[in-house]
Amino acid sequence: MNQVIGKVDWKNWEKLWMDPGIQLQFAVLIGLILLVFVLTKITKPLLLGISKDSAKNDFNKLLWGNLARMVAPIYLLISCLLSVALVERFSISSHELIRPFTSAAGAWAIYRMVSGFIKSRAWIRLIAVLAFGLAALQSFGLLETTIELLNHLAFNIGDRRISVLDILNGGVILLVLLWGSSLLGTSGEKKIKKLPHLPPSLQVLLTKILRVLLVFVSFAIALSTIGLDLSSFAILGGAIGVGIGFGLQKVVSNLVSGLILLLDRSIKPGDVIEIEGTYGWINSLRARYASVITRDGKEHLIPNEDLITNRVINWSFSDRNVRVRIPIGIAYNADPRKAIELCLDATQSAPRILQDPDPRCLLTGFGDNSINLELRFWIDDPSNGVGNIKSEVMLAVWDRFKNAGIEIPFPQRDVHITGLNNKFISKLKEDKDLETN
Repeated sequence: MNQVIGKVDWKNWEKLWMDPGIQLQFAVLIGLILLVFVLTKITKPLLLGISKDSAKNDFNKLLWGNLARMVAPIYLLISCLLSVALVERFSISSHELIRPFTSAAGAWAIYRMVSGFIKSRAWIRLIAVLAFGLAALQSFGLLETTIELLNHLAFNIGDRRISVLDILNGGVILLVLLWGSSLLGTSGEKKIKKLPHLPPSLQVLLTKILRVLLVFVSFAIALSTIGLDLSSFAILGGAIGVGIGFGLQKVVSNLVSGLILLLDRSIKPGDVIEIEGTYGWINSLRARYASVITRDGKEHLIPNEDLITNRVINWSFSDRNVRVRIPIGIAYNADPRKAIELCLDATQSAPRILQDPDPRCLLTGFGDNSINLELRFWIDDPSNGVGNIKSEVMLAVWDRFKNAGIEIPFPQRDVHITGLNNKFISKLKEDKDLETN
């Protein structure tokens, strides 16, 4: 079977190559490639330099960087379009080489433009397949036939006839809208985080509402483009709601709990909390869980429902200042006033300890083995740890007590045995004599 493009029989390629029109088009394409190569080498470094100068502005940096990536395909596409106009002006058919090459250049330009704003490789591959696939169909003259075939393949939903072409159009529109909503959501999130006097929890709530709203609008526009009546989904939405109520109770509970946490601002990103033995600072609040990072680098994903129903210690709820208590015992032969003075002096060696409010050391009682003291001081960075500052202060107290000769006692017990009769004592003596012999 002969392969025909336009009106040319590609089977007889030797005869085709001798055609002056084909030779002219081939020479034009070689010249275009060389011209685009030279122009790209001149222009691209200039655009990259502008992109580096725009380092403080992320949008300008992204814009100029993507423009630098698109220099070659833009030059090639413009040159091909001008060549098509030129050869048609002199009545030279451009169906054989220049028009297919122009379609490929357009697909390359679209691919470069879109890939500059998308990081996912799966999306980039899908866009490449679509762009170059359409270019191939256009080059072989099959695009219109394919569109008619897709439009002919249809089915009915109620009174509405929906073709495969409508579904593909709606899918492409949905992908474009989701990509645009992602960009708008990211930009809106940055703007919201820069708003002054806006609590972090409210920032997270506004960001989530913005993203959900953008996604909802994208789906609504895509469905209306296909021609579906959105009111017909009301019954389906009710059924889905009942299913969610029975089958996804925990998920819905966590979602609602997350909204409650964002609204009442009891827990927000940056807070230092303690729940069921887990101590750390909140890295982020998600729709289903809260990310809590501990001092040892572990990230705990705590369901939002647990933060609502369980007892949570928020070390920085209303004030980031936290008071730390350290119990200290000294021997009864020590001077408690001197020990209190040394304990207060030990707090001066730790720069994290606040001097306003000032540290205090109180005598809290007389124990069985020691005079009980309690050292109290304040810190304003509980996210940096409480155990480490306790250890640092206790080591400083130990050094000062050791230099001053103040003893830290330990529990001691004296055991007195009474009520032994003479017969039992005689038996013990006999056993001892037998061991000696």
